[in-house]
Amino acid sequence: MTDHATDFIPEALLADSAPRSQVDLATRGHQIYPVLGADDIRRVRRFAVERRWHDGETVFRALVDSPGMVLVLEGALCCSRTDALGKRVEVNVYQPGQFSGEVAQLSGRPPLADGVAEGELRALVLDPESLRALLMAEADLGERVMRAFILRRVGLIDNDPGGPILIGPPAHAGTFELENFLSRNAYPYTRRDPARDQEAAQLVREHWRNDGDWPLVAMPDGFVLKNPSLAELGRFLGTLPRLDREAVHDVLVVGAGPAGLATAVYAASEGLSVMVLEQRAYGGQAGASARIENFLGFPTGISGRALAGRSYVQAIKFGAEVAIPAPAMRLLCGERPLKVELDDGSCLRARTVVLASGARYRKPDLPDLARYEGRGVYYWASPVEGKLCRKQTVVLVGGGNSAGQAAVFLSAHAETVHLMVRGPGLEATMSSYLIERIAAAPNIELHTHLELAALEGDDAGLNRVRCRSRNGGAPVVFDTHHLFLFIGADPNSDWLRECGVGLDDKGFVRTGVDACGSHARRALETSVDGVFAVGDVRAGSTKRVAAAAGEGAAVVSQIHAYLAERTQA
Repeated sequence: MTDHATDFIPEALLADSAPRSQVDLATRGHQIYPVLGADDIRRVRRFAVERRWHDGETVFRALVDSPGMVLVLEGALCCSRTDALGKRVEVNVYQPGQFSGEVAQLSGRPPLADGVAEGELRALVLDPESLRALLMAEADLGERVMRAFILRRVGLIDNDPGGPILIGPPAHAGTFELENFLSRNAYPYTRRDPARDQEAAQLVREHWRNDGDWPLVAMPDGFVLKNPSLAELGRFLGTLPRLDREAVHDVLVVGAGPAGLATAVYAASEGLSVMVLEQRAYGGQAGASARIENFLGFPTGISGRALAGRSYVQAIKFGAEVAIPAPAMRLLCGERPLKVELDDGSCLRARTVVLASGARYRKPDLPDLARYEGRGVYYWASPVEGKLCRKQTVVLVGGGNSAGQAAVFLSAHAETVHLMVRGPGLEATMSSYLIERIAAAPNIELHTHLELAALEGDDAGLNRVRCRSRNGGAPVVFDTHHLFLFIGADPNSDWLRECGVGLDDKGFVRTGVDACGSHARRALETSVDGVFAVGDVRAGSTKRVAAAAGEGAAVVSQIHAYLAERTQA
């Protein structure tokens, strides 16, 4: 069985607002592989270096080199790849006037294919920095290049992906974690079940020794990883680049949700050097929203993944660096520049730090909860989970907007969605448009005055959810393999306590007058000079995607003011 990442994110990267079903890549060849004219080439030349290769010479290698963009002038550039199963697949042959590259090349990440000269190749080469300069200086040409890059990434995801192959039992928690990491970060991959796929079974016979090796990850260069951590996989794929510990960034953003990405876009576009650290996937909790219908400018709604994908590409376009997964462990503010310690003990330095670490999912106090996480218990509802729930019974706990969006999304996949809340209904906690949509869905059943009591299962995963009534009713039992928990979130601020950043009694970060008293200079600055907080982690913030993005934009002017004061001093 081969399972491509075809459902996951084309819309997360496309600039169109059309639904995915209306976006036909087959009719957009002129946009995916445009041919630049003499005037376009002349404009590109200002930013490029001309190079030559003899017939058969390697121009770049998959997962090794970071060539940026290669614009063919004479000869041809043949791009192909060999997957871990030994199959050679031709990706494309670029002729004179055409250029190589896709979204990854904007940030210097390595390509997924090898590039080899056909004939005597003469080409213009733009490294990532020069490529971004071209996009900024040449708006019309830059738009065509960017659209081609985005559509090519969509093609990589849709059509025989060239990324890693995940091999493992379908219900394995490790396989699920890696699949979710790749899909939410728009990275093409393939998942194969060794029990049903002969080629995957052969790799298992060659590389697997015991259960601790699950899952296997076969890389495009033929190397096979055994049960890699997210950081190990990120380093191989380039989502976690080599970080310069000696550099001093103008802005270090912790968290790549809507607030953090907005900060990155506006700060980088205004010439500040920006580094963004994200522990799992860009978009944060908002990136897991099935559909956001009250975000300004999107009357038909937009998925959190789509909004996050566009914001991420926009930040990269302006030159922000993004490292994933790179969890921040400690903020060290006793010296200048400020330092943020990573999980490997190393530190990054910055003149200012923006706390956009958001919130972490709240978990009920249930025995064996951790045993079923990723094996029946989930905290977000993405296409990965949707596929797992196809034609099955689902239990979803929560009464907020995130729960409502998830219930509506899952109802398109599941046989039945049991929506369970502790209170008498949804009116006090959920937007009316979602309540109406839930009421109209024939396979969503609302259960009130219920709370979780126990989980039951076996080595394969969750089998049963037991609930108790809060108003004296009979206990309720659901036979299900899929429980979704949307019971709120707590601020992700524990890593700040050692630094002395002011927190309220619930752990949210105080800012402005609330943090510094009447002498506060800036509304989004914390009790520590040069440290700002935006989005869900900030005390008093409006917990909405639009509000988080607004704060991320607003903080940049305050950063400029702070840096100007420091320079004058």
